Amino acid sequence: MKQSDEAIATLLDLDGSVFEHGIRYSLTLHNRYGIRVMGYDNAHAVRPPGKFKFAGQRLPYDHKHRSASDKGVPYIFGSAQGLLEDFFAEVDKVIAIAIAGD
Repeated sequence: MKQSDEAIATLLDLDGSVFEHGIRYSLTLHNRYGIRVMGYDNAHAVRPPGKFKFAGQRLPYDHKHRSASDKGVPYIFGSAQGLLEDFFAEVDKVIAIAIAGD
């Protein structure tokens, strides 16, 4: 078999294969006591809010935590730039609320 024929055979063997690549991220805001106040990450899957059944479905990994006790709600990741913009906009909101409460 010629080398080019072997390459085609290899490509044909990959038919239907899925390769996922990405990065893990964790952006968090903590209070002065080291407790997470809010954060965005993709460390674990989260169930969307509500009483829907998701048996056999892939759950989203990108999510945000709205408080220290929040298990997370799905976050729609569009781009790294969008992630940073969303995170810092949320940081600004949380800080504004904290300042108003003091």
